[in-house]
Amino acid sequence: MATLGPNISADEALQRLIEGNERFLGGTTRWDRVTVASLATLASGQQPFATIFGCSDSRVPPELVFDAGLGELFVVRVAGNVMSSEVAGSLQYAGSHLRTPLFVVLGHDGCGAVAAALETRRSGALQLSRIRILVDSILSGLDGIDPDLSPAEQLSLAVERNVRWTLRQIAESPEGQARLREGQIKLKGGIYELASGRVRWLDGDAMTAF
Repeated sequence: MATLGPNISADEALQRLIEGNERFLGGTTRWDRVTVASLATLASGQQPFATIFGCSDSRVPPELVFDAGLGELFVVRVAGNVMSSEVAGSLQYAGSHLRTPLFVVLGHDGCGAVAAALETRRSGALQLSRIRILVDSILSGLDGIDPDLSPAEQLSLAVERNVRWTLRQIAESPEGQARLREGQIKLKGGIYELASGRVRWLDGDAMTAF
């Protein structure tokens, strides 16, 4: 297992993601740079500059959204970007062994898992047993959403709340607290806009992101 992280700061890593998303939006992506030679180099190890924890939605592939090459991102994906023991273990590996300086929780508008959680909250809608596990994890972060808002407004707010809730869980874990105290990582939340392809970054970082 690798123990040396990339020679890049969290702020520099975030700027690379921002620039990659701009290339994606502008149609100037660089995916043709992948060669057999580069694959051979990657076979010896990985040094991703950022960890992306996102939703499994097929329309939100982080490597394309951020125009990142093979080996540049450590990606963890699960419906609704909800925390679990398995996810926590993957994130811990990224922090402890890969030493990625930036951790991004990437939600997206219109998230079906978040919509299911809202429906359960509003009307007690029943979900299939395994989906219910996801919904229950999301519900914990949706307190205080005004029921008088339109369904679209509620969903938009809930998606953002869910990202912030996941960020909080990472930051408040023993591993997250230790790394944040070291001052070597940054946590950042973002929302991918399906219709435009743009990533909207949430205000704040680290513990101030909540």
